[in-house]
Amino acid sequence: MTALNDENKVVYDSDTPSAELDHITLSSSQRTMGLIRFLVFSLIGLVVFFCSTPDGSIIFGKIYNGFTGLFGNAIYWILAAFVAANFCMHIYFKYIKKGKSTAWFADTYSNDKVLHTFLYGLGLLYLVVYAMHMTIPGFEGPEIIVSDMTGGDVIPPVVKGVLGIILVGAIFMPFLLNYGFLEIIGAILEPLMRPVFKVPGKSALDAVASFVSSSSLGVLITNRLWKKNVYTEREMVTIMTCFSAVSIGFAALVIDTANMGHHFGKLYLISFIMVFIMEAIVVRIPPISRKKDIYYNGVVQTEADRKEGLKFTGKTLTIGVDRAIKRAAIAKGIVSDATSSLKDSFLILPQVLTMLSAIGVSGMILAEYTPIFNWLGYIFQPLLAICQVPEAATIAPAVPVGIAEMLLPVLVMNGTGVALPEAARAFIVLVSMVQIIFFSETATVMMATKSPIKFWEIIVCFLERTILAIPLASIAIHLFFM
Repeated sequence: MTALNDENKVVYDSDTPSAELDHITLSSSQRTMGLIRFLVFSLIGLVVFFCSTPDGSIIFGKIYNGFTGLFGNAIYWILAAFVAANFCMHIYFKYIKKGKSTAWFADTYSNDKVLHTFLYGLGLLYLVVYAMHMTIPGFEGPEIIVSDMTGGDVIPPVVKGVLGIILVGAIFMPFLLNYGFLEIIGAILEPLMRPVFKVPGKSALDAVASFVSSSSLGVLITNRLWKKNVYTEREMVTIMTCFSAVSIGFAALVIDTANMGHHFGKLYLISFIMVFIMEAIVVRIPPISRKKDIYYNGVVQTEADRKEGLKFTGKTLTIGVDRAIKRAAIAKGIVSDATSSLKDSFLILPQVLTMLSAIGVSGMILAEYTPIFNWLGYIFQPLLAICQVPEAATIAPAVPVGIAEMLLPVLVMNGTGVALPEAARAFIVLVSMVQIIFFSETATVMMATKSPIKFWEIIVCFLERTILAIPLASIAIHLFFM
């Protein structure tokens, strides 16, 4: 139980559940300090993650891109070093020590399977070859690995980007998560988010972080809050697979690639609405509906827990502010929080980078060099025809390819050699932006962070979202683009 002992020192568990904060009594000086911490640190977090520079870039993006840019092409050898270390530790703890080590990071590899050995080795191969391609004069590398449509479309923008997102995000996420801002968001939005989407009001922050910063950041924030017992298993999987949407910057790239830039505002708003309609449906059907209402520490969520805060009253905001001040007051301090966050990030970083490389590049190779996605496109063609989507037979192969990489549907569409009408292009843009789950980034981060979702469940969630997206997108194009 959290307690306070004197005017100057707080004895606490900084992960105290929100409802238990109501039982804490602060002295005048502690309340003042909590208020200052809440205002200052939360403001820093909001500015970093949600405010943009004059050129329209989110400040967080500027920081992590600047960080990775410091190393030039040597960044690819840094990535390779992380992945090599991951492979060596996996081999050591799985096949040599076999769980006997007391190292603090040994548990990270305790549940690895033989499949992980293959994927870790494959990711290492891809990154070493790409690093040699980028840094050794005269070494071209195999086209199947280093071309702009395979490794070049995954390693520089995604793998390198996630390195910066995880390390820089580890430093700044405590500002947003540990000093009270979540308490206010949760109190205000609980009456909406809980009955409609079956998740806490705090999850709105994850969704916004995905939309304005990075879908990987949304997954990482969700994973962090799950391990802090803020979300149950079911809530965590719901938020990751439904709310970790494409960022504004990447959405702009997708829309521009489809030559639809003049409709950016309309398309982005429609995709935003579609995401929330789809989430309200998907959360009520398997596999998400079958996930357990249990927290990371094993505590079962009760019906009373789910009903708490469902009514918005005149005291709702007051309760949120009071909890925010108390949360900030019992926080360990930003240096301690950032250090702990960095330590946690280094636990998952090597595996995330490895899996992104292995699965992301392999997915792009399948899309570029095999007809598998063309075959899968035949499955969706009848549904597109029923929904009266223009050029259904031509664009059908672009629908399933989104599971490999979110930009691929538009690239496949552009490669058909057919002058497609605006409505057909708008349809593919909308579907690709709301599928959310793709193995070059979000799906791989989910698996690498040991989230409570299986590979086959990720595939099912992708298919459910795609099937729901097709009629919704077709309604949108018939209303606004035909």
